[in-house]
Amino acid sequence: MNILRNFEAAFVVALGVAASASFLAPSPDGLNAASPQAVSIATQSRMAVVNVPAKRMSAQEKQRSLEDERKLLKQGATVASRI
Repeated sequence: MNILRNFEAAFVVALGVAASASFLAPSPDGLNAASPQAVSIATQSRMAVVNVPAKRMSAQEKQRSLEDERKLLKQGATVASRI
């Protein structure tokens, strides 16, 4: 029963032990997050570009999407006003 009273303290201690253990543990080779050059795509002469291929919505699809969004906003407003 005493552990239930001091559960917050036990959690903080366990969190501290886990954090210090992960900090002091040696990192495996190849997983060092301190080397951003290994991950970087961009160089001095070349900018990184991200292409996202997607189909554009037609006017009807866009209108339907806006109507659905407005309906959800109205429902959310009525639910929030009841709370």
